[in-house]
Amino acid sequence: MTAPTWSVVVRRFPLVTVSTPRLLVRPLVAADAAMVSDVFGDRQARRWLPVPEEYGLADGAAWCTELAEWRRERGDGDHFAIVRRIDDRLVGCVWNRRTDWGAASTEVSFAVAAPVRGYGLAAEAVDVLAVALLLEHGFQRVELRIASGNVAARRVAEKAGFRYEGLLRNAGYVPSGRVDVESWSLVAADLTAP
Repeated sequence: MTAPTWSVVVRRFPLVTVSTPRLLVRPLVAADAAMVSDVFGDRQARRWLPVPEEYGLADGAAWCTELAEWRRERGDGDHFAIVRRIDDRLVGCVWNRRTDWGAASTEVSFAVAAPVRGYGLAAEAVDVLAVALLLEHGFQRVELRIASGNVAARRVAEKAGFRYEGLLRNAGYVPSGRVDVESWSLVAADLTAP
Protein backbone atom coordinates (compact mmCIF):
# COMPACT_ATOMS: atom_id res chain seq x y z
CA MET A 1 0.00 0.00 0.00
CA THR A 2 1.36 3.42 -0.90
CA ALA A 3 1.09 6.49 1.25
CA PRO A 4 -1.44 9.08 0.11
CA THR A 5 -0.04 12.19 -1.51
CA TRP A 6 -1.44 15.65 -1.15
CA SER A 7 -0.92 18.48 -3.51
CA VAL A 8 0.02 21.56 -1.53
CA VAL A 9 -0.46 24.85 -3.31
CA VAL A 10 2.04 27.43 -2.12
CA ARG A 11 0.70 30.91 -2.56
CA ARG A 12 3.07 33.80 -3.07
CA PHE A 13 2.51 36.52 -0.49
CA PRO A 14 0.76 39.47 -2.17
CA LEU A 15 2.78 42.53 -3.13
CA VAL A 16 1.42 45.23 -0.85
CA THR A 17 2.03 48.96 -0.84
CA VAL A 18 -0.18 51.14 1.36
CA SER A 19 -0.03 54.69 2.60
CA THR A 20 -1.41 57.18 5.06
CA PRO A 21 -0.96 60.96 5.00
CA ARG A 22 2.27 60.50 7.02
CA LEU A 23 3.60 57.12 5.88
CA LEU A 24 4.25 54.84 2.96
CA VAL A 25 4.53 51.11 3.70
CA ARG A 26 6.21 49.33 0.78
CA PRO A 27 8.31 46.23 0.14
CA LEU A 28 11.96 46.62 1.09
CA VAL A 29 14.61 46.96 -1.63
CA ALA A 30 18.39 46.52 -1.58
CA ALA A 31 18.95 50.28 -1.27
CA ASP A 32 17.23 50.19 2.16
CA ALA A 33 19.96 48.02 3.72
CA ALA A 34 21.85 50.76 5.59
CA MET A 35 18.73 52.17 7.23
CA VAL A 36 17.44 48.68 8.07
CA SER A 37 20.79 47.96 9.71
CA ASP A 38 20.34 51.08 11.85
CA VAL A 39 16.81 50.06 12.88
CA PHE A 40 17.78 46.51 13.90
CA GLY A 41 21.18 47.52 15.25
CA ASP A 42 19.58 49.71 17.92
CA ARG A 43 19.98 48.40 21.48
CA GLN A 44 16.26 48.75 22.31
CA ALA A 45 15.19 46.87 19.18
CA ARG A 46 17.69 44.09 19.95
CA ARG A 47 16.28 43.84 23.49
CA TRP A 48 12.91 42.62 22.19
CA LEU A 49 13.73 40.95 18.88
CA PRO A 50 15.74 37.78 18.25
CA VAL A 51 18.35 39.52 16.06
CA PRO A 52 22.14 39.14 16.22
CA GLU A 53 23.96 41.19 18.85
CA GLU A 54 26.09 42.79 16.14
CA TYR A 55 23.60 43.61 13.38
CA GLY A 56 25.55 44.95 10.41
CA LEU A 57 25.12 46.09 6.83
CA ALA A 58 25.34 42.53 5.47
CA ASP A 59 22.47 41.53 7.78
CA GLY A 60 20.42 44.51 6.60
CA ALA A 61 21.12 43.69 2.95
CA ALA A 62 20.04 40.07 3.45
CA TRP A 63 16.85 41.19 5.27
CA CYS A 64 15.95 43.49 2.36
CA THR A 65 16.70 41.04 -0.44
CA GLU A 66 17.12 37.28 -0.18
CA LEU A 67 15.32 36.81 3.17
CA ALA A 68 12.37 38.93 2.02
CA GLU A 69 12.20 37.11 -1.32
CA TRP A 70 12.50 33.70 0.38
CA ARG A 71 9.60 34.54 2.71
CA ARG A 72 7.51 35.93 -0.18
CA GLU A 73 8.14 32.93 -2.45
CA ARG A 74 7.24 30.46 0.30
CA GLY A 75 4.01 32.37 0.90
CA ASP A 76 5.05 32.95 4.50
CA GLY A 77 5.05 36.77 4.46
CA ASP A 78 7.07 39.78 3.36
CA HIS A 79 9.35 42.53 4.68
CA PHE A 80 8.24 46.15 4.37
CA ALA A 81 9.79 49.58 4.83
CA ILE A 82 8.00 52.22 6.87
CA VAL A 83 8.83 55.43 5.01
CA ARG A 84 8.04 58.88 6.37
CA ARG A 85 6.47 60.75 3.47
CA ILE A 86 7.55 64.25 4.50
CA ASP A 87 11.24 63.45 3.84
CA ASP A 88 11.08 60.02 2.13
CA ARG A 89 13.16 58.54 4.96
CA LEU A 90 12.92 54.90 6.06
CA VAL A 91 12.02 55.06 9.75
CA GLY A 92 11.19 51.43 10.49
CA CYS A 93 10.27 47.99 9.29
CA VAL A 94 7.15 45.87 9.48
CA TRP A 95 7.04 42.26 8.37
CA ASN A 96 4.69 39.34 8.07
CA ARG A 97 5.41 35.72 8.92
CA ARG A 98 3.63 32.56 9.95
CA THR A 99 1.04 33.01 7.23
CA ASP A 100 -1.56 30.26 7.21
CA TRP A 101 -3.42 30.35 3.90
CA GLY A 102 -6.01 27.79 5.03
CA ALA A 103 -6.94 29.90 8.03
CA ALA A 104 -6.36 33.17 6.12
CA SER A 105 -4.20 34.49 8.94
CA THR A 106 -0.77 36.06 9.27
CA GLU A 107 1.43 37.52 11.99
CA VAL A 108 2.82 41.07 11.85
CA SER A 109 5.95 42.31 13.64
CA PHE A 110 7.58 45.73 13.63
CA ALA A 111 10.55 47.84 14.65
CA VAL A 112 11.08 51.59 14.37
CA ALA A 113 14.19 53.73 14.52
CA ALA A 114 15.03 55.26 17.90
CA PRO A 115 14.62 58.94 16.85
CA VAL A 116 10.99 58.43 15.76
CA ARG A 117 9.69 56.32 18.64
CA GLY A 118 6.75 57.79 20.52
CA TYR A 119 5.13 59.52 17.53
CA GLY A 120 2.65 56.78 16.67
CA LEU A 121 4.36 55.73 13.44
CA ALA A 122 4.56 52.03 14.36
CA ALA A 123 0.85 51.88 15.24
CA GLU A 124 -0.05 53.73 12.05
CA ALA A 125 2.04 51.39 9.88
CA VAL A 126 0.78 48.21 11.58
CA ASP A 127 -2.82 49.44 11.32
CA VAL A 128 -2.70 50.39 7.62
CA LEU A 129 -0.95 47.13 6.68
CA ALA A 130 -3.37 44.99 8.73
CA VAL A 131 -6.43 46.74 7.30
CA ALA A 132 -5.13 46.29 3.73
CA LEU A 133 -4.50 42.59 4.33
CA LEU A 134 -8.00 42.14 5.76
CA LEU A 135 -9.96 44.25 3.29
CA GLU A 136 -8.00 43.91 0.06
CA HIS A 137 -6.21 40.56 0.25
CA GLY A 138 -8.74 38.20 1.82
CA PHE A 139 -7.11 37.67 5.21
CA GLN A 140 -9.48 37.03 8.10
CA ARG A 141 -7.02 37.44 10.98
CA VAL A 142 -3.85 39.43 11.62
CA GLU A 143 -1.89 38.62 14.78
CA LEU A 144 0.69 40.45 16.85
CA ARG A 145 2.82 38.49 19.30
CA ILE A 146 4.54 40.67 21.85
CA ALA A 147 7.13 39.66 24.41
CA SER A 148 5.69 40.06 27.87
CA GLY A 149 7.09 43.25 29.37
CA ASN A 150 7.39 45.12 26.06
CA VAL A 151 5.09 47.97 27.11
CA ALA A 152 5.80 50.11 24.03
CA ALA A 153 4.76 47.28 21.68
CA ARG A 154 1.62 46.70 23.74
CA ARG A 155 0.71 50.37 23.21
CA VAL A 156 1.23 49.94 19.47
CA ALA A 157 -1.16 46.98 19.47
CA GLU A 158 -3.81 48.95 21.37
CA LYS A 159 -3.49 52.05 19.17
CA ALA A 160 -3.67 49.94 16.00
CA GLY A 161 -7.00 48.49 17.17
CA PHE A 162 -5.81 44.98 18.05
CA ARG A 163 -7.49 43.06 20.88
CA TYR A 164 -5.63 41.24 23.61
CA GLU A 165 -6.36 37.50 23.56
CA GLY A 166 -4.12 36.07 26.25
CA LEU A 167 -0.67 34.98 27.31
CA LEU A 168 1.27 32.22 25.57
CA ARG A 169 3.52 30.87 28.29
CA ASN A 170 7.21 30.42 27.43
CA ALA A 171 6.37 30.84 23.72
CA GLY A 172 9.05 33.30 22.67
CA TYR A 173 12.72 34.02 22.66
CA VAL A 174 14.61 37.29 23.05
CA PRO A 175 18.36 37.70 23.56
CA SER A 176 17.95 37.53 27.34
CA GLY A 177 16.21 34.14 27.11
CA ARG A 178 12.76 32.56 26.98
CA VAL A 179 9.74 34.83 27.50
CA ASP A 180 5.99 34.64 27.72
CA VAL A 181 4.28 36.14 24.69
CA GLU A 182 1.10 38.22 24.59
CA SER A 183 -1.27 37.33 21.75
CA TRP A 184 -3.16 40.20 20.08
CA SER A 185 -5.38 40.07 17.00
CA LEU A 186 -7.35 42.10 14.53
CA VAL A 187 -9.99 40.17 12.61
CA ALA A 188 -12.12 41.14 9.63
CA ALA A 189 -15.24 41.41 11.81
CA ASP A 190 -13.49 44.09 13.94
CA LEU A 191 -13.52 46.42 10.93
CA THR A 192 -17.28 46.24 10.52
CA ALA A 193 -18.24 46.20 14.21
CA PRO A 194 -20.09 49.34 15.43
